[in-house]
Amino acid sequence: MPEQSGTPVLISGRYFTTQELLEIKETVRLFPGLSRTELVKTICENLNWVTPTGQYKTNSCQQLLEKLERQGLVTLPDKQKCRDYITKQLSIGPRTEPGLAVEGAVSKLEPIEVAPVKSREDQHLWNEYVHRYHGLGYKRPFGAHQRYYIVSGDEQKLGCLLFAAAAWALKVRDEWIGWTEVDRSLRLNLIVNNTRLLIFPWVRVKNLASKTLSLAAKRIGFDWQKRYGYRPVLLETFVDPEKYRGTCYKAANWIFLGQTAGRGRTELHNKRPFSRKDIYVYPLVANFRSYLKEEKAHE
Repeated sequence: MPEQSGTPVLISGRYFTTQELLEIKETVRLFPGLSRTELVKTICENLNWVTPTGQYKTNSCQQLLEKLERQGLVTLPDKQKCRDYITKQLSIGPRTEPGLAVEGAVSKLEPIEVAPVKSREDQHLWNEYVHRYHGLGYKRPFGAHQRYYIVSGDEQKLGCLLFAAAAWALKVRDEWIGWTEVDRSLRLNLIVNNTRLLIFPWVRVKNLASKTLSLAAKRIGFDWQKRYGYRPVLLETFVDPEKYRGTCYKAANWIFLGQTAGRGRTELHNKRPFSRKDIYVYPLVANFRSYLKEEKAHE
């Protein structure tokens, strides 16, 4: 099976890493309601698998999925199965209309909670909020992930939070950890990326974002263990310095490492220019390097 090798393997005209193949399998497993067409678009989008003109390489991706299915690694939906899943999920309606202004000290909203999103209906609502109010919009999470609502003590929704798969290749991060390519290939799953942080526009409460990050750091390990059977040891995120200063991450004691190379999420293959992002990380355990370099067993 190709995903057992730490060396990138050539399938359908592209080299795939161990982590990428695992993420593809996870995408197929997590979204049984998608048609083959939507699965292909999702995978192409998240891998940035495109032609020089920016079009998705749908035929190549379809060939990859069919090859994985023949090897018994994934189970694809029936070819005739097609549901308007994305349209239903991202339709904007009155339930995400702006609420009444929420202002004042963060202490007045206590106890604040980051509440895991569990039901499919809540997932659809979360997706709608993020698509409507986050600057990057909604993108289907790739691989292992966890959505949260930010909730006040009186059960009022204040915002949304998402953790998902880590970026494949980050030179600054990997050097800071002390990773070899083999280390990264085998243990990238122990890093989780905070891909979305949204405080609703009508919520203007100082320090709420940094408070949310601190609360999430305390419970993400438990939630990940419960859902996926292991605990991450390091969080990461990207901040666009042209739009944000990263104030809430600094206030929550995240560590600034440097900037991305400007080639997008899957840097190994992506040659199109992207804006450079600031990289922040947050260790969840004191000896995180021991876990990431397999000097210590980890569950």
